[in-house]
Amino acid sequence: MADTLTSPPLLTENYAYFFDLDGTLATIKPHPDEVAVPVEVLEALNQLAQLNQGALALISGRSIAELDQLAGPYRFPLAGVHGAERRDIHGHLQTVSLPPDLVQTLHAQLTTALLYLPGTELEAKGMAFALHYRQAPQYEQEVFNLAEQVVRDNPQLSLQPGKCVVEIKPRGIHKGEAISAFMHEAPFLGRTPVFLGDDLTDEHGFEVVNQLKGVSVKVGAGDTKASWRLATVPDVWQWVIKAANHQQEKEIAQINRRKPYGSLDRSF
Repeated sequence: MADTLTSPPLLTENYAYFFDLDGTLATIKPHPDEVAVPVEVLEALNQLAQLNQGALALISGRSIAELDQLAGPYRFPLAGVHGAERRDIHGHLQTVSLPPDLVQTLHAQLTTALLYLPGTELEAKGMAFALHYRQAPQYEQEVFNLAEQVVRDNPQLSLQPGKCVVEIKPRGIHKGEAISAFMHEAPFLGRTPVFLGDDLTDEHGFEVVNQLKGVSVKVGAGDTKASWRLATVPDVWQWVIKAANHQQEKEIAQINRRKPYGSLDRSF
């Protein structure tokens, strides 16, 4: 879709919110450990969650442990590692795992291979592996070749490209499936989904949200299946804060309209 997409509208009630983290709620940094979400944005996310009975989740390639740390002190429903691990509103955790011997073999294989590509980095996530080359972009093709070979040798795995990263994960696991799982359970059930993401890993999520006639928002430039666009991460911050305040103002106005007329007369 062309870059002429416009900014999403401010929404009010009966929506379920899903947010990617890196490149969406937080600016991308040279190293993942340097990433942070501004306090005022976290406060707005919590406000938005409370206004929607908790129907707000983070959907990320990061682990749930990392997401909890970045979202603290708030505790949201989460889908980590693209949905390979998912925690619902009640704190129940569902995890897709790989055989321990396969994980050990792949870890050793990938670690050895990346030694010959200085500047690349292996991130082991338990049930998935991320091959980062942000600090060594000259090795992009070599990293892709390595990941593709691993997937060819192991049919139960799939490859997921991202921004300066290639991930190897269990086949059938992606953000679209994670969003779909949330949408089949309370408090998301019966609501219209809203998903903001910036990367190729988010396109599955946009597709699912579009099928549900929801609001899909691409952050940044580039072709996408999303129906709306925000140009930068700071634009996302502003939209989240405005969305939370807008819904709260609408609800206060509705409460005031429902107050019975003549209440002052009855007090005399």
